[in-house]
Amino acid sequence: MKRLEGELKNKLSAGSAWIRGQIVPISEAVIPVNDWGLTHSDITYDVAPVRNGHFFRLDDYLNRFEDSMKAMRLDPKLSKQDVQNAITGMVAASGLRDSYVAMACSRGVPGVPGSRDPRDCINHFYAWCVPYIEVIKQDVLEAGASLLISETVARVPDASINPRIKNYQWGDFTSGLFEAKDKGFESVILADQNGLITEGPGFNVFAIKGKTVITSSHGVLAGITRMTVLEIAAEMGLGIEVRDLPIKEFLLADEVFISSSGGGIMPIARVNKTDFSNGRIGPLTKEMMNAYWSWFNNPKYTTAIHYD
Repeated sequence: MKRLEGELKNKLSAGSAWIRGQIVPISEAVIPVNDWGLTHSDITYDVAPVRNGHFFRLDDYLNRFEDSMKAMRLDPKLSKQDVQNAITGMVAASGLRDSYVAMACSRGVPGVPGSRDPRDCINHFYAWCVPYIEVIKQDVLEAGASLLISETVARVPDASINPRIKNYQWGDFTSGLFEAKDKGFESVILADQNGLITEGPGFNVFAIKGKTVITSSHGVLAGITRMTVLEIAAEMGLGIEVRDLPIKEFLLADEVFISSSGGGIMPIARVNKTDFSNGRIGPLTKEMMNAYWSWFNNPKYTTAIHYD
């Protein structure tokens, strides 16, 4: 019995899932092949980071997830507390103290066979966690991360897919990633049809000019880490501008960084052929990074996970 329990614990620590009310190894979590979340990308999700055995700003992530479900008319018949209990129990069972925790709500499968009416679908919630994932790995950041502003792919317009609803529609991002990787860059930034900076796959983009932090006002997810960056900037007495950001202006910035739940605040050394901060981390970016990790461990923003 102890051997079997040990095997299960090892499987859960590699990745766990909460699905249909049960916690299982991620390799055993399945959804139907005709689930609209899979066939239509008719699904919303969110990701909450866990470091040192606690969530950061969990309530904000849960609120955003609830807002996304409401906007997409999804109802998994679970309360906000039910979702919190599911993901905290799942992480506790995994034993992971540093984890990437995803929660999703899918349109599901129609309860009426053959129906193409989304109202007939049975919506369902599931979640999964794996060891902590960074958008750009630390060794790459330390060596100087580079991003490409795509020349061939534009961001899907806000009027087509609302970027404030976290979604799995990554057609534009994936095409941009291939372009960036083929040219030797770590990742990609997408601009809109008018040449205005939006975001990258899984991250928001910031420019610092003088003592002002600038980020796009459209074509972007309202990231929880992005919100934290803006709050930190305000606390530091920096100027904040959330507005259109043309590519030409962006490339004239003093410092550039990105933000994500997968890595926090991450400095960027080069965009296209332009180097920033002499290929090193800029002074304001470094100060904001230090503040971010200080906030991450502040009990004001944390939710502890009670491991067995």
